[in-house]
Amino acid sequence: MPGPGFFTRRWRAEVPMRVLFWRDMVLVGTLVNLLFTGVALAMAASDLPIGLAAAVHFAPLPFNLFLVFAVWRQPASVVHRWVAVGWLGFVTLV
Repeated sequence: MPGPGFFTRRWRAEVPMRVLFWRDMVLVGTLVNLLFTGVALAMAASDLPIGLAAAVHFAPLPFNLFLVFAVWRQPASVVHRWVAVGWLGFVTLV
């Protein structure tokens, strides 16, 4: 788990947009979401309670929201901001 400096630097826009957007959100964020979704699907297929599987699926949501808000706090282009919102919708539903 990343340390407090990880979150603080991103919240204060001290990390370049290319790192925050491409590495943290698109690459790492997507992989984390795919992992949690895979585990949730395996849990549902194993006849575990669907509520538990849903909780696992939505567990990365606070991290996802943090990343999207961090992108919005950057002095970035409007395109990056709206792609971040679209990414959030995609990884939440998938």
